Amino acid sequence: MKTHSVLKTATLTIFTLTSLMLTTQSCSTKKKASTPTVSYQDYYNSDFYHAAQMAHFYPDSKTFADATPRLPLNELLASYNSLKDKSDFDLKDFIETNFDIPQPFQADFKSDRSKTVQEHIIALWDELTRTPDNIKAHSSLIPLPGEYIVPGGRFREIYYWDSFFTIKGLKLSHPALAEKMVDNFAYLIDTIGFIPNGNRQYYMSRSQPPFFALMVNEISAEEPLKYLKYLPSLEKEYAYWMQENKTVQIDGMTLNRYFDTGSTPRPESHREDYELAQNLSTQEKKEALYSNLRTGAMSGWDYSSRWFADNQNLSSIEVVDILPVDLNCLLYSLEKTLSTTYQLKGDNAKGELFRQKAEARKKAIQTLFWNKTSQFFEDYHYVNKSHTARRTLAGGFPLFLSIASVKQAQGVKENLEKDFLKPGGFVTSLQNTGQQWDAPNGWAPLQWTTIVGLNNYGHTSLAKQATFNWLAISKKVYQNTGKMMEKYNVMDLSLAAGGGEYPNQDGFGWTNGVVLALNELFPKEKN
Repeated sequence: MKTHSVLKTATLTIFTLTSLMLTTQSCSTKKKASTPTVSYQDYYNSDFYHAAQMAHFYPDSKTFADATPRLPLNELLASYNSLKDKSDFDLKDFIETNFDIPQPFQADFKSDRSKTVQEHIIALWDELTRTPDNIKAHSSLIPLPGEYIVPGGRFREIYYWDSFFTIKGLKLSHPALAEKMVDNFAYLIDTIGFIPNGNRQYYMSRSQPPFFALMVNEISAEEPLKYLKYLPSLEKEYAYWMQENKTVQIDGMTLNRYFDTGSTPRPESHREDYELAQNLSTQEKKEALYSNLRTGAMSGWDYSSRWFADNQNLSSIEVVDILPVDLNCLLYSLEKTLSTTYQLKGDNAKGELFRQKAEARKKAIQTLFWNKTSQFFEDYHYVNKSHTARRTLAGGFPLFLSIASVKQAQGVKENLEKDFLKPGGFVTSLQNTGQQWDAPNGWAPLQWTTIVGLNNYGHTSLAKQATFNWLAISKKVYQNTGKMMEKYNVMDLSLAAGGGEYPNQDGFGWTNGVVLALNELFPKEKN
C-alpha cells in the first residue's frame, strides 16, 4: 500500500516513545533510566531476531517474542554482532545466556468437575488475574496500573476485544475487577493514544475491534456520571480510529477499515509470516502480504476466509482493501456513546454532532453492507466496489447494535437459522479452510453478539436454541476435560476445535465471560 512509506517514520516514533515509557515505568531504583539507542521495532527487524525465530528452538514464535532480554537491546544486538561470525558461536547458548524464556503456563489450579460450570469459572478467575505490573527491565510487557484478566494458555497479557466479553462475566461475579479492566484500557489510551492489540511492545502497530465504548457502557449504564470520567479516553479512541489511514470515503460516506502500520512479519508470528511470504517474487509483494497479515490480526479474526481473495488460501489475504461491517458497527456504537456523554456534560452542540455522525454511519451500514441478493450483511471491498459475497457471523453485528431494519433483521435470522446454526452453536463462517476463524469452529464472542442481536429483534426462539447448543458443548467439554476452551468445534461435537497457528488454548477468559452472561440472559438454560 502507498500508505506504508508515509507511516514508517510515525510508527518508529510510537515504538521509541513507548520504549522510553516502559523503561521509565519499570525502573525499580532512583537511578535515571538511560535513553535506549535501539527501539523495539529495530530489535524485531534485526538479523538477530530473525535468526532466533527461524531456528525453531521453541514451539511457536510467540514464545521467543515474550522472552525477556537480560541486557539493554542495544547491548544485546552489539554482543550478537560481535560473536555471530566466530566458529564456536552457538545461537541457542547465546539466547539461553541472555534471555529469560517464558515457561508454559502451569497453574496450580485443579478443576473440581463436581462443580457446575459457573462455579468452576468463578473459582478460575483468580488463576487468570494478574496484579499491577512491576516488570523486569527490557521486558516487552507494557505495564498496567490495575489488576487484569488474561485469556489463559499462551496468552500472558491482556487483550483488547477479548476483555469486553470477560467483563460481561466479571460484572456478575467480580464487578470491581470489571471496572479495573476498563480503567487499564483508559490508561493505555491516555498514555499512548490508543489500545494496542495486547499490552506488549510487539502489538504497538495495531489495535483490535474497538469495544472500549461498550466496556464503558457496561460499567456506567447504572451510574451515568461515570461516562464523564471516560470522556477524554473516548475522544482519543475516536481520534485514533478516524485517522486518514483507517478511513475511506464512499459516495460521500466516511467508513472505516482495519490498517496496521507495519510491513514486516509480525514479531509474535515472525517465522510463520516469513515462511508464508517465501514464494512471492518481489519485496513489494512480500511487504503487501505482511501488511495484510498484520491487519488481519488487528481485526481479531486471524485468520478467516472472510479476508481471502480466493476464499481459501491465507496467501491471498486482502483485508486492507475491505471495509468490515463489524468494525463500522462498533464505531457507530462509539459515536453514540460520545453523543450521550457530551449531552451529560452539557455540551449539546457536540452531543448533536456525534448523534448526526452515528445516524450517517447507520444509514451507510444499512445501505452499503446490505446484500439484497443474499439478504445478509457482508463486508464491502472498496477497491472492487462490491460486496465480498462471503457470509460470516460478522453479518450479525448490525443486529447486535440495533442498526438493522426489521426487514433486514428477518433476512439475517433466516440465514443464521438455515446455514449457521449447528449442534454446538453458531459456526463462524461457511468455509472450511483450516483457519481457526472458519468452519467448523465457533467462538464465544460471536455467540454473544449473534444471540443478543437476534434477541434484540424478537427472534428469541433461535437465540435460545443457539444458547442451549453453546452451553451444552461448553458443559460437555468441561465435564470431559475440566477446562473451558478458547474455541469449539460446533459442527462435530466429538472433535476438538483446531486450525490456525497454535493449538487450542484453555482458560479461557472470553469463554468464561460469555457462559456466565448467557446464563443470565436466558436463566432457564442454566447448567
